[in-house]
Amino acid sequence: MSTETKVVIVDDHPMVAEGIEAILDSYDDISVIATLSDGKAIVDQLEALAPDVILMDLNMPGLGGLSATEMILEKTTDTRILILSMHDTPEYINTALSHGARGYVLKDVQTEEIKTAIDAVMAGEIYLCTGAKGSLAPSDDSREPLTNREQTVLLQLAQGKSNKEVALALDISVRTVETHRKNIKRKLGISTTAGLTRYALEYGVLQGTGTNL
Repeated sequence: MSTETKVVIVDDHPMVAEGIEAILDSYDDISVIATLSDGKAIVDQLEALAPDVILMDLNMPGLGGLSATEMILEKTTDTRILILSMHDTPEYINTALSHGARGYVLKDVQTEEIKTAIDAVMAGEIYLCTGAKGSLAPSDDSREPLTNREQTVLLQLAQGKSNKEVALALDISVRTVETHRKNIKRKLGISTTAGLTRYALEYGVLQGTGTNL
């Protein structure tokens, strides 16, 4: 019986994906079963591939890593998602974890740390690479994190939907949407819808090109 961990790499930079695949291929207990270039591809192929771990780029054209993570975890809880990113800010890391990612790894880590991260999430742990841990340490400016529901409402609002449209889409009352909207603005320190859209794009919440790293 195979004890290999099945891994899918999702990154729109071929050199990054190929480099990580080459590293992981050197381990007998890991099998890279696919490398994909965007979030939609892994969502569409999730059932067929059935990976144990997905190494997911945070910002990609089309469907970004956070939206893809949310969609994948709605389909299955058997797949662990590790976010790959160049961003080491607390906002990025907290947002990734709040979307259900099991870990966060910076792209410039030592090669063996990617293997360590995979082993950790397979053991049921949350894994933050050294750089990510360090960036979370100072909590002077730590914002109250958005709940999963607030993240979902933010995504809807950032797509230009009205409170009524969001209420219909999520099957909640308009009053509840208004409450979520106020809480999101308060937590993020953003007062306008344009500001919410900008935040969603910058932090990979909104489907779109965002910051392509």
